[in-house]
Amino acid sequence: MGSVGAKEVPVLLSPEGLRIDGRKLDELRPIKIQVGTLHNADGSAFVEWGANKVMAAVYGPREVHPRHLQQNNKAVIQCKYNMAAFAVDERKRPGLDRRSQEISKVIGEAFESVVFAEEYPRTSIDIYIEVLQANAGTRCAGLVAASMALADAGIPMVDLLPAVAVGKVAGKIALDLKKEEDNFGEADLPMALVPQSGRLVLLQMEGHMTEEELAQSLDLGVQGCRAIYEKMKEALRERYSTGPVGGSS
Repeated sequence: MGSVGAKEVPVLLSPEGLRIDGRKLDELRPIKIQVGTLHNADGSAFVEWGANKVMAAVYGPREVHPRHLQQNNKAVIQCKYNMAAFAVDERKRPGLDRRSQEISKVIGEAFESVVFAEEYPRTSIDIYIEVLQANAGTRCAGLVAASMALADAGIPMVDLLPAVAVGKVAGKIALDLKKEEDNFGEADLPMALVPQSGRLVLLQMEGHMTEEELAQSLDLGVQGCRAIYEKMKEALRERYSTGPVGGSS
């Protein structure tokens, strides 16, 4: 067991090929999705994904603020991703940092490619993502929560957007990294796709992979996204078969 600075590097993969939390390399963390959790939003969703807890709310279509962002031929999609100060072990400084701004931008751009924004010219569709507890993969959890909130708001889209991160852990390609794997692994590859066409709308990478490892990661990520997509559809069916959360109609 080596060390990085003052931190010990944990054993990320057992001799039996099991990960630090007992999962296999191609196994997702447990995912729970609730839709319609906020009554004051036009659409909302809450996602528990492993130890991640993420809330998303959608408002709109509504008047654009600031007004100069208004577009005559389509809606403006504005996304704000934020990690709460208490979401991580080491308390984070409140407010938007560069990482939050970057994630807000890439998630907003992902939804621009699937939302039928031309249906709502001169308006804004505002997406708010709040990470309440973080344990790696928060941009993917936020994207899933936002996709569900958009569906709950009745915003027309090409499809729901599942997302997942694939990474390289102890030299092996692994699906859905948790915190230790993200911190001490060799690579991280978050991705999101349109399930019906397989079109990627988000793909980023930190670290290093060979061409073969990248191809394997993409295949595993597509497999993971399709499994998450089924969970997303199931959550929507549950939402609209039982009525709004909280008993109001």
